Amino acid sequence: MMATLLALNALAIDTMLPALAEIGKFYQVENPNDQQLVIFSYILGFGIPQLFFGPISDRFGRKGLLQFSLIGYSITAFWCMAANSFEMLLAIRFLQGVFSAGARVIAGAVIRDVTSGRVMAKVMSLVLTVFMIVPILAPGVGTIIMKFAHWKWTFGILGFAGMATFVWTFLRLPKTLPVEKRRPLDPKSILSAYWTVMTTRVTLGYMAASGIIFGALFAFIGASEQIFADAFGKGDKFWLWFGIIAVMLAIANFMNSKIVERVGMRRISHAVMLAFIGFSILNLIAMPLTGENFYVFLFIFALTFACFGMMGANFAALALEPLGEMSGTANAAYGFATSTVSSLIGLAVARQFDGTIMPILGGFLVLGVASLFVVLLTEKGKLFELGEGKS
Repeated sequence: MMATLLALNALAIDTMLPALAEIGKFYQVENPNDQQLVIFSYILGFGIPQLFFGPISDRFGRKGLLQFSLIGYSITAFWCMAANSFEMLLAIRFLQGVFSAGARVIAGAVIRDVTSGRVMAKVMSLVLTVFMIVPILAPGVGTIIMKFAHWKWTFGILGFAGMATFVWTFLRLPKTLPVEKRRPLDPKSILSAYWTVMTTRVTLGYMAASGIIFGALFAFIGASEQIFADAFGKGDKFWLWFGIIAVMLAIANFMNSKIVERVGMRRISHAVMLAFIGFSILNLIAMPLTGENFYVFLFIFALTFACFGMMGANFAALALEPLGEMSGTANAAYGFATSTVSSLIGLAVARQFDGTIMPILGGFLVLGVASLFVVLLTEKGKLFELGEGKS
């Protein structure tokens, strides 16, 4: 169920990726890079509201807020189909992101309500493995929809998915936050909670590192259709190439769930972060030498992307572990960092696309090094240590 809640977010991003060029033509968008805004407007709407949904869920519980969010998600999905201008579509997508933020906060908070530490990292990895089925399938689903119906139904399918999830959670989701553990909802309490988040070194450090490194992920997602279609001339099989990369990410998530309890979150995530930087350098070197050979790029890039699968769950668990009693607020702050902050970084990188892959690869390297620097500051210069609580 938690994987499905997270998957609704991925569905809202990935299903219409094959349709971005058609959307741009339909609304007569002049700058091809502006079609990326269909993705980034949603992600920007998704970020900031989490800061409010977190304290609300800590005060009133998880289920009511979730039901409200799913209703809004479904309504705005169908509303996107009626948008009569590009600007209106972007505004509705922003609003859909706002509602989706509630589902994202609840999913992370429920997981933290019932788990912690390495067990939480394992559960997060399993949830994210299931969740990654959506990016594997969603572009293909979008392609199929466009063969038999108008591209607007790449939004309509989101509405049906939201409605089905509403029914499931209404019938089956239990209360995971007891009344006695709920926090008061007043400005002083909220500010105090966020102050605790911002002054907890491990939480702040891994939250910042995640916000930076996930900017690379959003940069690729935003520019992916252009990368495959314009840089390599392989847009006719976009769903296949995107799926291959997503499969590698899912495999990495699953592998992490199998080894994290034995090896530890820090050891895995630190090693994989170094691998991410190494693969980014390798691709930057290989592209000029091979004349930007597509299959060389795809092989190295899939390995690079897989690193997100072994960083994401571990960084999240490390950030949230010290703040179990305010998991809604902590998860909201973490969600803000890995959505709004990451999307702004990703948008800046994606809009550098110039018909070649080099700006995206350069952005990956810069963000990888910056994230490593933040982790080094957080861990006081020491990598691979078990840290507090043997994590």
